[in-house]
Amino acid sequence: MAILNYNEIVKRKYIDIDGEPFEVMDSWVFRKQQRKPVNQAKLKSLISGKVTERAFHATEKVEEAEMESGTIKYLYSGKGEHWFCDNENPQDRFTLDNNVIGDALKYIPTNSTVNTLVYDEKIIGLKVPIKVELLVKEAPPAVRGNTAQGGSKQITLETGAIINGPLFINEGDYIRINTDTGEYVERVDNKK
Repeated sequence: MAILNYNEIVKRKYIDIDGEPFEVMDSWVFRKQQRKPVNQAKLKSLISGKVTERAFHATEKVEEAEMESGTIKYLYSGKGEHWFCDNENPQDRFTLDNNVIGDALKYIPTNSTVNTLVYDEKIIGLKVPIKVELLVKEAPPAVRGNTAQGGSKQITLETGAIINGPLFINEGDYIRINTDTGEYVERVDNKK
């Protein structure tokens, strides 16, 4: 286990506080007047999903959480359950709870491989790439008119997620989405 100093607690690091893993969502090192520096961090519990803020002083050290990664296959969702299977053994099927999944399924099509976060031999979260390419299922036709500011419309993706996109996007297009913000990035050449 690696020990982190207060200034090494930065965004996207995993730390262990009182036996519970946290992801650092944001951090900011500052100094008030003549005092020692402080790292103000925004932490998300990977077990409960709650977000808290905590100040780490210059003398504090914290353990880096031992996170492992694995891969599983997302099969389908139905009746409030989300079904997955092991990549090596498709007969080994299981469900994951909504607080483990979060909003990751908005960016994961069915029958695709997903990276997992494993802590203490238990899946506690899904890791979605920062940018994903998805098929547009529904896109209303562009309407001429008030486009002086660049106009946008709501488009539905193959996963069922609804996002705002530019007027030139049509059904059947593939687009790249930023999963951190849930926003349209660019259109991609048709790949299938």
